Amino acid sequence: MPNSLPDCPTAPHQLRYAYNTNGASNHRLGDALTLIAEAGYDGVALTLDHHHHDPFAPDFAGRNAQLASQLRELNLGLVIETGARYLLDPRQKHEPTLLAPSATGRARRVEFLIRCLDVCAACEGETVSFWAGVPQPGVEKNQAWDWLLEGAHQVAAAAHERGVVASLEPEPGMLVETVDDYLRLQAAVPSLRLALDTGHLLVTEEREPAAAVREFAAQIGTVALEDMRRGVHEHLPFGEGDMDVPAVLQALRDIRFAGLVCVEMSRESPRAHLMIPQSLAYLRQAERQLPTA
Repeated sequence: MPNSLPDCPTAPHQLRYAYNTNGASNHRLGDALTLIAEAGYDGVALTLDHHHHDPFAPDFAGRNAQLASQLRELNLGLVIETGARYLLDPRQKHEPTLLAPSATGRARRVEFLIRCLDVCAACEGETVSFWAGVPQPGVEKNQAWDWLLEGAHQVAAAAHERGVVASLEPEPGMLVETVDDYLRLQAAVPSLRLALDTGHLLVTEEREPAAAVREFAAQIGTVALEDMRRGVHEHLPFGEGDMDVPAVLQALRDIRFAGLVCVEMSRESPRAHLMIPQSLAYLRQAERQLPTA
C-alpha cells in the first residue's frame, strides 16, 4: 500500500490506526484481535511471540493461512513487529540480534526475521518492522556495523523475494538509535523503509516528532505513536507524557500518510481491554480538533 496519496482539497485525510499486541500480552491472540476490531481500529501491529502466532511452532503455513482469514473477517490490516523479548533465547532479552558475536546467533535472528516476512506475505501485510540490536560488551562498533549490514542485506533480499516491505526502527540504546543512523544504513541498503516510533524521538531528543514525520515522509514504512516523557524510554498512555499528539496527527495528515499508525502501549497488557478502546477514542478526539483546512 502506498504511504502517500494525491492531494484532495475537499476533505481532510483520514488516518488509519492499529494497536500493537505487545500491549495485549495477557489475552489470547484471537481475543486481542477481536477487541481491536470491535474498538474500531483499522489494523493490528502483531508482535510475533511464543503466545501470539509463534513463528517456530508447527504448521507454520497452515497457521499463517488461518491468521490471514481471521484478519480478513475482522477487516484488519497488518504490520508485523519483531520485538519479542525471549522468543529466541529464554535467558537473554532480545538476543540474539543481528549484532550477536556468534555467527549462529546472527543466523538465528535472520531466520526469525525471514519467518516474519513470510507471515507478512501470507497475510498481505504492509511491512515488517525490525531493529538493529545492542552491541555486546567487547564488540567494536565498526565490527557491529559490518554485521548489521550483512544481516540487513539478507533481510532486504528476502523481503524483495516475497514482495514485502522491510522497515528498520531506530531504537534508543541500540546501534541504530536515531533517524540519522537509519539514513546511514539506508544508504547501504536502499530498499529499507523507516519504522518511525515518534516516542523514541522524545527520548533521543534528536528531532521533534511532527518535524520528523514531514522530513521522512518519503521513507516511512510504518509509524508508532504513544505518549512518552522527554529523555525517558517508557511507553505511556496518551496524556501522561510530553508528546504533542495533535501536532503528530496533523503532520501525518499533511503528508497524507496511508499506512497504519500503530499505538504501542507495551506496559498496559493488564488493562488492555480498557486501553485498546481508550487509546483510539483519544486519537479520534484529537483528530476532530484539528483544523479542517
